[in-house]
Amino acid sequence: MIPQSLISYIETEIIPRYKSFDKAHNLSHVQAVIEESLILAGQHANTDKRLVYTIAAYHDTGLCRDRATHHLVSGEILMADTTLRQWFSPKELLLMKEAVEDHRASADHEPRSIYGKIVAEADRIIDPDITLRRTVQYGLKQNPTANEEWHYQRFHKHLMEKYAPGGYLKLWFPDGKNAERLKELQAIIADKELLKLKFSLMFKEEKQ
Repeated sequence: MIPQSLISYIETEIIPRYKSFDKAHNLSHVQAVIEESLILAGQHANTDKRLVYTIAAYHDTGLCRDRATHHLVSGEILMADTTLRQWFSPKELLLMKEAVEDHRASADHEPRSIYGKIVAEADRIIDPDITLRRTVQYGLKQNPTANEEWHYQRFHKHLMEKYAPGGYLKLWFPDGKNAERLKELQAIIADKELLKLKFSLMFKEEKQ
């Protein structure tokens, strides 16, 4: 059971921080990660939903500093938040910090706990169209003046490195819905004409 006081604190003090982040990490993103994390927690006995909810809420707060180390900064923000001590023990806070640090798709190690795996899996939220659009949005944010061909090359390179078979994305629940959705995304990536068409439409929409 998640205490209402904890929910109220996170909804008023933590979740609003996502308003200032990019389109791929905005309010709808954190809300989706929280929702999916709680669903996954419900499928794994003996997980504490208080911890799951809080980890999901804090997982991208480090974007206030930078993207490259945001997972580590998010862990620092969680540990430095003294208000959380009224709901969690020092051991629980450390467990949550580690889970936040471990959520990043490009991490070079497996999450250290079931909590890290849950928030990492929830953060993937693989929906082919959403994933493709987020990839377009990120490229435009990084280099808004580059031409369409440059953006397509960056878009394609990222998808191949992360989502194609052998890519660095790891799923921690092979029977989960992300595994099925990843197959759908890989089919699109493999179809060069379809991928280029989807990119072109999304690029034009995002440039408007």
